[in-house]
Amino acid sequence: MNIALPGAPPADPSSLPDPTTQRVVFDGAEGDFVTLSIRGALLQLVTFGFYRFWLTTDVRRHLWTHTSAAGDHLEYTGRGRELLVGFLFALAILVPIYLAYFLIGVEVERFQAFGSVPLGIFMLFFGQFAIYRARRYRLTRTVWRGVRFWMQGSGWAYAARAFGWQILVVLSLGLAWPWRAAALERYKLRNTFYGDLAGSFDARASAFFRTGVWLWLAALAPVLILISAGAIYWATDETRPVLAGTIAAIGGVLFLPVPFLWPYFRAMEWRWWATGVRFGSLSVECDLRGGQLLKLYFKFFIIASLVSGAAAGAVFAIGAAVVEQLTKGGSGSMLESMSSAFESNQVLLVAGTTLGYLIVGLSVGVVQRYFLQREMWCIVARSLTIRHIDAAENVVARGEAANAIGEGLADSLDVAGF
Repeated sequence: MNIALPGAPPADPSSLPDPTTQRVVFDGAEGDFVTLSIRGALLQLVTFGFYRFWLTTDVRRHLWTHTSAAGDHLEYTGRGRELLVGFLFALAILVPIYLAYFLIGVEVERFQAFGSVPLGIFMLFFGQFAIYRARRYRLTRTVWRGVRFWMQGSGWAYAARAFGWQILVVLSLGLAWPWRAAALERYKLRNTFYGDLAGSFDARASAFFRTGVWLWLAALAPVLILISAGAIYWATDETRPVLAGTIAAIGGVLFLPVPFLWPYFRAMEWRWWATGVRFGSLSVECDLRGGQLLKLYFKFFIIASLVSGAAAGAVFAIGAAVVEQLTKGGSGSMLESMSSAFESNQVLLVAGTTLGYLIVGLSVGVVQRYFLQREMWCIVARSLTIRHIDAAENVVARGEAANAIGEGLADSLDVAGF
């Protein structure tokens, strides 16, 4: 209830904040996440990588529980053991497929090259199935206000749609991407629920196309120019090398800014997607900017380069010290001593090299999780505004928890999103 002070003019209702419009808040501490990531990397090292399932769960739980709307935080109820079991089930499905392909390739060697084509097509199709099932698992482990999200629909039907649309995207040189994205999001959202509140997606593909076509033209133009330069070079005209070189130089200059367009495309895609999400009358707005993502990617590449260089330098220094100890006291030249040491300590040296690669990889993994998971999540979450949030009140809990096999399939096929 609004209480007016004595002598104060009555408040204009239109100037009061709308309680049904709420900004998404992320309040996770950077230090906690860095500690979590470093501890997880060390445990991955001593468990031969198997701790990654628990690390993924810890990272998700950190991000979910520090994200809130209207004062209510998300909850993540997944467990690392579920991801491990799902991954093992996925291996039980995929290993026989790979083994059968290998045996057929050995038996019919001349058809091995052609056999890789149907295998690749199957993996692309199966990968989309895994993506859908993994999304179902993550949704059923996401709880807000004590009510879980859940998902129905067929993973195979989604995979068929995704595969068919991908063919059109390739044939259209990428122009069909907005229609592919809209079709797949409509299928996913109409099968997504928050309790008994059904989701939907109503963003138009044409709006995505109009705002993004300039990015498509900017990326395609240098490629077409370089192709034209190659065609001119192979022409019969005597001036072809000079002309082709000039055109290729122009195409190369125009190609330089193309990688920097990716953050702007991602921001545009996020804004388009967010404005299309509906749960009843609840809607979402997004003010994410491409410059925010560009700055994030710059930070990631710079820090990742520094960290990987420092880790590689430390590993190299330790390796050099070990080699020096192994060759100390040997007769003959330094080269002969090193060769003799390598021959007599092959297992030790291979183990040390493998450990060095793991240390560098895990160090970069810590940086990747901080920038491309934590910071990306933070930037995107804080760009979201939820309108008509009162539509999510009085929701009745529905749906059951899905198993983690889909997540395991996506992980084993290296198509798992976060």
